[in-house]
Amino acid sequence: MAFVELIGLTKQFGSLTVVKEVDLAIEKGHLVCLLGPSGCGKTTTLRLVAGFIEPSGGEIRVGGKRLSSVEASAPPEARNMSMIFQSYALWPHMTVFENVAYGLRLRKLARPEIRARVEEILAATRLLALAERYPAELSGGQQQRVSLARALVIKPETLLLDEPLSNLDANLREEMRFEIRRLHDEYRYTTVYVTHDQAEAMTTADTIVVMNQGVIEQAGSPEDIYQRPRSEFVARFIGGTNIFRGRHAGNDAVTCAGGLVLRCGSGDFADGVETAVSIRHHDILLSAGRPTGAETNCIAGTVTRQIYLGSHRDYLVSIPGGETVRTVAPVNFAIPAGQQVWLHFPPEYCRALAH
Repeated sequence: MAFVELIGLTKQFGSLTVVKEVDLAIEKGHLVCLLGPSGCGKTTTLRLVAGFIEPSGGEIRVGGKRLSSVEASAPPEARNMSMIFQSYALWPHMTVFENVAYGLRLRKLARPEIRARVEEILAATRLLALAERYPAELSGGQQQRVSLARALVIKPETLLLDEPLSNLDANLREEMRFEIRRLHDEYRYTTVYVTHDQAEAMTTADTIVVMNQGVIEQAGSPEDIYQRPRSEFVARFIGGTNIFRGRHAGNDAVTCAGGLVLRCGSGDFADGVETAVSIRHHDILLSAGRPTGAETNCIAGTVTRQIYLGSHRDYLVSIPGGETVRTVAPVNFAIPAGQQVWLHFPPEYCRALAH
C-alpha cells in the first residue's frame, strides 16, 4: 500500500487550473522527484502536500489517513513533515547547533536527548566540526547541509524539498545531489523533491514524475523515463533528442520528410497516422560515407555547425526535407561546415511516440 497518495488532486486559482486531477502513489521510504519546467504545477503540488494551500478537488492521504480534501485539511504543523525551501531559512543569530536543535526544543524534548540527536545528525551531514559557527560563516553548501540536518533531526514521516539546490553554483549542486541521495539511503524517509533540473532528478530519485501544464506526463524510474519516453514532451525534456515526424508505413517503419524511412525498435504505432520518432543525440552514428548495407535509417546531410567540446564534437547537420539533426561524435572525427556526412539512426534507438 502506498504511503503518500494523491487522488484526483486539483488546484485552481480563480479560473486558472494549476494542478489537474493528479493521481500519484508514493511508497514508504522512496524518493520521488517532481520534474518539469516553470509553471508546470510541481511546486503547487508540493505545497498542497505540505498543507500550505488547500485543494480545489481530490484528496491527499498519508499512511492511510486523509490529510487534505475540499471539506477539511490538517494544518502543516499536524502533518509530521519537514520542508526545505530554495532559501535556506536559517536563523542568522543562532549557531549551527542551535539552528538544528530548534525544532526539537519546540517539541520540548529533554536536553540530553536534544544534544544526542543533534550531534548524531551533524555527524551524518559532516557538520559536527562546524557546530559553533553562525550561518554567515558557512559556504552555500554547508548552509544547505544545515538546512537538511534541521529537517531530518525531527524524524519526519515525510520530507519535502522545493528546488533545494537552485542557489548553489554548478560544482556545489553536483556535490549536494550525491549528498542528498546518500542521506536518503541512510535514513529512508519518504521524500518528495521538486526540481526543474533533470540531472538532479536522475541522480537522486527512485521515481521521476514528469509534469506538464498541471498533469503528469509520465512516471517511472530514471532509466525508464530516459530510455522509454511516452510522449514528445518527455523525450525533449529529459536529455537531448531529435524528433522526426512522419507516417506509420506498416510494421515498425515510419516514413519521414526527405525520403527518410525510420524503422523503430520500440514505441506506439497507429496505421496511417502521423507519428513522432525520437532518437537521442549520442545514439546517432556519423560517418563520411554511406553505412554499408543500410537500406533504411540513414540519410546524407550537410554539416552546418561543428563545435569542439573537449570530450566530443557537437554537430548540426542539415538533411533533405528541411530537418536539422543534432548529434555528437568523437573528437578525432572532425568534418568542417559545408561538407557532406552520412547519418545512421540505429533502429534499436529509434522510438515511436504517442502524438
